[in-house]
Amino acid sequence: MPERGQVFYVAAWNPPEDFFRGLPGPKAVFALGAGIDRFLGRDDLPADVPLIRLTDAGMARQMAEYVLAGVLRFQRCLDLYEFQQFSGIWRPQPARSAEETRVTVLGLGQIGGVVAATLAGLGYAVSGWSRSAAAVPGVDCRFGNEALEPLLGETDVLVNILPSTASTRGLLNRARLGRLPPGAGIINAGRGDQLDLDALVELLDAGRLRGALLDVFPEEPLPGGSRLWRHPKIRLTPHVAAETLPAPAVGQIVENMRRLEAGEPVSGLVDRRRGY
Repeated sequence: MPERGQVFYVAAWNPPEDFFRGLPGPKAVFALGAGIDRFLGRDDLPADVPLIRLTDAGMARQMAEYVLAGVLRFQRCLDLYEFQQFSGIWRPQPARSAEETRVTVLGLGQIGGVVAATLAGLGYAVSGWSRSAAAVPGVDCRFGNEALEPLLGETDVLVNILPSTASTRGLLNRARLGRLPPGAGIINAGRGDQLDLDALVELLDAGRLRGALLDVFPEEPLPGGSRLWRHPKIRLTPHVAAETLPAPAVGQIVENMRRLEAGEPVSGLVDRRRGY
């Protein structure tokens, strides 16, 4: 433990309760990931200590790969063929091109923007939504609460990459999920507190929605008794859509330390009022 009064930085992920209490006033705290909900609302981390998140560190490309895998699963009917295989059914499905597949990406930040641009570059009909205005080449960008619900009705695959904030928690509730067209698919790689899982299962069971690829959950690890494990229309991954890569993460943190020491602006500085 550093001596009281010693100048230092902290880099951590999911620090235990009271971890920061009694530390000699760190110059900044670096979150070892893009999400910072584990650092907000703590009474042991002073509000005047800069909180800095990773802005990429290799995560954007991983997320784009993960989302593409999910989009292809629905576009190329791999989910239906999987079911048909286990049922002994040989039934080719109608082909659908990328241009005919409407993908909506929720969250157009430094990771979501790369995801949307990657899909658009592959020919998908991509729309993006964010709480404030954003611009991504090749993407129909919309913003604000009033733009979300109409956009959901124009979506074949809904991709959520939003951060967890007071305004996004519970965003994908029963009413909004119900606005998706029949047969739409869902990919959730944002946060588990944004998607109403009970409503999702209900709509899947009713045949209203086609399927879901889920990487994040309200409780992690997902409890063994959860019905999500065995649902035939849901595929799960253990929060691995985009993992922190050590080399680029260290490089980004070191560069931000240099900027702080030089009095220069840093990347990834968190606005605690907005939650990201």
